[in-house]
Amino acid sequence: MPHILIVEDETIIRSALRRLLERNQYQVSEAGSVQEAQERFTIPTFDLIVSDLRLPGAPGTELIKLGQGTPVLIMTSYASLRSAVDSMKMGAVDYIAKPFDHDEMLQAVARILRDRQSVQASGEAVASKATNGAAKAGPDNSNGEIGIIGSCPPMQDLYGKIRKVAPTDSNVLIQGESGTGKELVARALHNLSKRAKAPMISVNCAAIPESLIESELFGHEKGAFTGASAGRAGLVEAADGGTLFLDEIGELPLEAQARLLRVLQEGEIRRVGSVQSQKVDVRLIAATHRDLKSLAKIGQFREDLYYRLHVIALKLPALRERGADVNEIANAFLARQSARINRTDLKFAADAEQAIRHYSWPGNVRELENAVERAVILSESPEISAELLGIDIELGDLEDDEFIGLPPQQGGGNSGNNNHEPTEDLSLEDYFQHFVLEHQDHMTETELARKLGVSRKCLWERRQRLGIPRRKTGVASES
Repeated sequence: MPHILIVEDETIIRSALRRLLERNQYQVSEAGSVQEAQERFTIPTFDLIVSDLRLPGAPGTELIKLGQGTPVLIMTSYASLRSAVDSMKMGAVDYIAKPFDHDEMLQAVARILRDRQSVQASGEAVASKATNGAAKAGPDNSNGEIGIIGSCPPMQDLYGKIRKVAPTDSNVLIQGESGTGKELVARALHNLSKRAKAPMISVNCAAIPESLIESELFGHEKGAFTGASAGRAGLVEAADGGTLFLDEIGELPLEAQARLLRVLQEGEIRRVGSVQSQKVDVRLIAATHRDLKSLAKIGQFREDLYYRLHVIALKLPALRERGADVNEIANAFLARQSARINRTDLKFAADAEQAIRHYSWPGNVRELENAVERAVILSESPEISAELLGIDIELGDLEDDEFIGLPPQQGGGNSGNNNHEPTEDLSLEDYFQHFVLEHQDHMTETELARKLGVSRKCLWERRQRLGIPRRKTGVASES
C-alpha cells in the first residue's frame, strides 16, 4: 500500500485530505510543517509527499531536497500560480490548486504513483540487463520511459513516433476516440523532451465555461471584468518554458482560437484587459476526438489554427483495434486495484478473459479501467467473472475467428432460397441486415457467419452496430 506524507498547516484541510486518501486505500501520515515532518519521520521512505507551498517556517519546496527523489505534489491557491510553477522548476513533480476537487486530487496522486512505479520498474529492468550482459535481440515492449502498456503493431509504431517527435519543439496533434489515453501520450512527449524539468500544464477545453476560458488560458488584469479584484497569470503563462497540453481543443471557442494562434505565431500573449504583450516559450500539444479538418471546412474551427496544430499528427488506435493488448491492460488494472484493497488472490476467470478480449469497448481504456475497478470492489471470490465485469456480450458467439476471409457460400443450409446476392438498390449493410433477419430463425450463428463470409465475432459486432437482436427461439443450441 503506497505511503503518503501530507504536510499542511491548516488542520481542517489536512484532516479532510487524510480521510480522502485513506478511503482510497492509501496509508497516510501528516505533519503541520517541514520541521515537524523532519522530526517525526524519515522523509525519503515515503512514496509521495503532498505539501502546501506556504508553511510556517520553511516552504513546502524544501521537501523536494529532503525527499531525496521522493515525488512532491505542491498545493497552492490560484493567486500563487506563478509560485507553483516556480516550485515545479525546483523539482516538484506537479502542483494542484486549492480548493481542489476530490477527483482531481485522486487522479493526480494515482498518476504520480503510477509514473514513479514505471520509472522504478524501468530502472530495475536496465540494472538487470546490465548485470546479465547484452539485452536480448528483438523489440523492446517494456516502454517504461513512455509509460503506456501494450505491444501491438499500431502501438509499437506510435512509440517509435513518440521517441522521434518528443525531442523537437514541433506542435503535436493527438487524435483518437475518447478514453484511448491521449493525455498519456502527451505526458510521454513532455517527459522525453528537453522541457521535461519544466512544467506541463494540462487544460481540458471542454471543462471550462466559455465565458471564462480566455481568462483561464491567457490571464487577466485587475478590473478587466466584474469580479477581477486582482491580476492573475493564465495557464499559458504558467507553462512558460514547458509544455501546454490542450485536451479536446475542438471545443475551444473561435475567439480563444484567435488568441491561441497569436501564441503559436508570435510567441506572445496578452492578458485580458491589458494593452501590453509578453513573450512566452511554450510547446503546444493538442488532443481531440473530433475531425478538426471537417470542422474547419464548416467554419467551426479556424483553418489557419488547424494547420498550425497539424505539424505532427499522432493517431491513437481504439482499444478494440489493439488485439491482445486489452488483456494486458486489464491485468495491469487488476493488479493496481487489488493492491489498493490489499488483495493478492484476484484473477480473471476464463469467461472474463474471453469477454475482455472480444468486447468492443466503446469507452476504450477508461471504460475498461472502470469495469475492472467495479469488479474488484464487488468480487467475493478469487475469480472475477464476465458477469461481474458488467460486459453485455454473448460469450457463446465468441469462438475463434475461424471463418475470417471465407467468401459467402452458395447452396446448402435450411433455407429454400439461398441465392441472396446484393442487388443494386441494397447497400452492404442493408444486405447484411436483410440476410440476418430472414435466416436467423432457422440458422445457427456459425451458419450465418459462414454464409456471410465473416467470423462470429464480426457477426456479433455488426448486430450490435445495426441493433439486430438475437432470436433464441427455433434455433438449435451450439456446443
